[in-house]
Amino acid sequence: MSLSSSSVKITRWSGGKSEALGDQVSIEEPLQIIIDGRPLAVLMRTPGDDEFLIMGFLLTEGIIERAEQVRRIDLDARDNHALVFLIEDHACDWERLTRHLFSASSCGLCGKATIDAILQSHPPLTQQSTIDPQLIQNAPDLMRAAQADFDSTGGIHASAIFSQHGELLILREDIGRHNALDKAIGEGLTLSLDFSHCFLLVSGRISFELMQKALAARLPLVAGISAPSSLAISFAQSSGQSLIGFLRPPKMNFYTPLS
Repeated sequence: MSLSSSSVKITRWSGGKSEALGDQVSIEEPLQIIIDGRPLAVLMRTPGDDEFLIMGFLLTEGIIERAEQVRRIDLDARDNHALVFLIEDHACDWERLTRHLFSASSCGLCGKATIDAILQSHPPLTQQSTIDPQLIQNAPDLMRAAQADFDSTGGIHASAIFSQHGELLILREDIGRHNALDKAIGEGLTLSLDFSHCFLLVSGRISFELMQKALAARLPLVAGISAPSSLAISFAQSSGQSLIGFLRPPKMNFYTPLS
């Protein structure tokens, strides 16, 4: 059995008849992140690639800027607990973190105030993407072919990072789309990947949170199979990111320009 899925018994109804079958469902479990002995967050995630998830989360929430600022991650101390130890001269801004400036749904700020707060920590991009649109059109098939967990469960999100030449570099899956993105970014961070020469494709809708995480990694182009939210569009307009929705070849919608 895969670490990311489990077997369940179901009754399938079709054409007036029922049949007992086995099925695979995505696992969802909490992961508590503790930094230097202080609880930071609980992420509801699909187990697996937890170190990448943590590294990506720390980067996209503005806690670190480089992988070297993390001294050690201990995933073996307790089940579903991650003990993170930062280097001695790097401290968290706990006051900012507890205000939840990076959570559009719970911070209590209006859209513009939320965008302005994030852009203070992650400045807008000065150059937009110039990636060939045809390469972007090829990306959904490449991503779908690599989605092993989706094939078994049908209930999991994917985030894929491509090179500017259209090569699939990283793909990670999770029951939470923001976790899938943090896993992909975290892996890229540990590989010292230059995100500024890449683009991101997500398997579902594009939310504000995904846009701000992509900006934290300095990803210049974000594309999604489904629709962007209104705040995601507003964010892209302020951040200088290219934003594509409904990427379903041969069509796609540009909400901000490529160049």
